[in-house]
Amino acid sequence: MVYFVTNSKTLPPSFRGITVTMEDLQCLDSGLFLNDVIIDFYLKYLLHKAAAAVTERCHIFSSFFFKQLTRRDNASEGSIKDSRHQRVKTWTRHVDIFKKDFLFVPVNQEAHWYLVVICFPGLMKPQIEAWKGPMSDCQTGKSLTCELPDREAPNDETETAPPSMRCGIMDTGSGICTEGTFQKKTVCKRPCILVMDSLKRSLHERVFKLLREYLESEWEVRRGSSRDFGADEMQSSHCKVPLQDNSSDCGLYLLHYVESFLKDPVVHFDLPLHLERWFPRQQVRRKRDEIRDLVLNLYRKQQLDTDLTDVQSCALISTRPSPDINLRVSSDADAVLLNRSVGFSL
Repeated sequence: MVYFVTNSKTLPPSFRGITVTMEDLQCLDSGLFLNDVIIDFYLKYLLHKAAAAVTERCHIFSSFFFKQLTRRDNASEGSIKDSRHQRVKTWTRHVDIFKKDFLFVPVNQEAHWYLVVICFPGLMKPQIEAWKGPMSDCQTGKSLTCELPDREAPNDETETAPPSMRCGIMDTGSGICTEGTFQKKTVCKRPCILVMDSLKRSLHERVFKLLREYLESEWEVRRGSSRDFGADEMQSSHCKVPLQDNSSDCGLYLLHYVESFLKDPVVHFDLPLHLERWFPRQQVRRKRDEIRDLVLNLYRKQQLDTDLTDVQSCALISTRPSPDINLRVSSDADAVLLNRSVGFSL
C-alpha cells in the first residue's frame, strides 16, 4: 500500500504500506536528491503495474534492506555474517529469492543512489538456452548446455571467471542484449551481481562481499545446506549504462534502470553488459514531473472515490482492484494543504 499524509513525522515504510508526505513530495523539485520514500514508492508502483510474467521472476527489496543489512551493532552473538542476516531474514519470509531470476537492491551510500541487480541466484553455473524472441522457451528454463569453452578474459570492470563460467557467445553489437534487441539463436544466463551506477563509481567491492554473504546465509536457511557464492561462482560486474549529467539525479536513474529492466529485460549475460543506449537521457529528465503527477493523480482519484464524512477519521481506499496501492488522507484539511503546495484544484 501507499499512504499519502501531510504530517512528515511518520514511521518508515511497513511491510504492507508506504507513507508519502508533503516533505517527500517536495524532494521531487529540480536539483534535490530523491529520498528513500519516493524510491520505495515508485519501485513498488513499477512492480505493481508490470505484467504478471515479469513480477513472478522479480523481487524488489526496500531501500531500507541494504541499510539494515549494513547497520552496525554494538554487541551481537555469533559471527558478523550471521548477525547481518538475522537483521533482515524476516524481509524474505514470504518469498524464496532463489526461485526468482532477478533481485533488485537499491543502495544509498554517501547520499548517492545506485542499483544492484542479483541475477539468477538459484543457478549453480551459466546456462546456454535457445532464444526465439520474447516469451520463448528460454524463459521457461529449457536449458541446452552448461559447459562452455574458454574465451578472452573480460576487462578490468568484470571479475575474471573460470573457463566453465564463461558464455562463449560473442556479441559484437553495442547493447544488443535485451529482450527487445537480442537477435541471436541462443542466450547465456548466469548467476551474477550487476551494478548500475549513473556516476560510474568503482568502489563497490564491499557491496559485492556483503551481498554474497547474505546469499550464503539465506541459502543455508532456505535449503538447509551450504553453498559458496564467491566470485568464481557468482561473478560481479559494472554495467555500461546511461550516466547522469548533474549531481542530483542519481535516484532518478536508479528508478529508470529498474523501469527499463522490467520493460525490456536483459536476456543475454555476456559481461560486462553494454547498455549505454538503453534509454535516452530525456526520459530521465521528465521523471520528476512524472512521479509527482502519479502521486497527485492517485490522490485525486481517492478524493473522487471517497466521501469523507468525518474529517477526524482516516479513510483507506483501494485505487485499483489489487490492494498494493492505496492512499490515506487524515482530513479535508490535508486536501487544502496539498492544493496550496502544488497548485492542484482537487
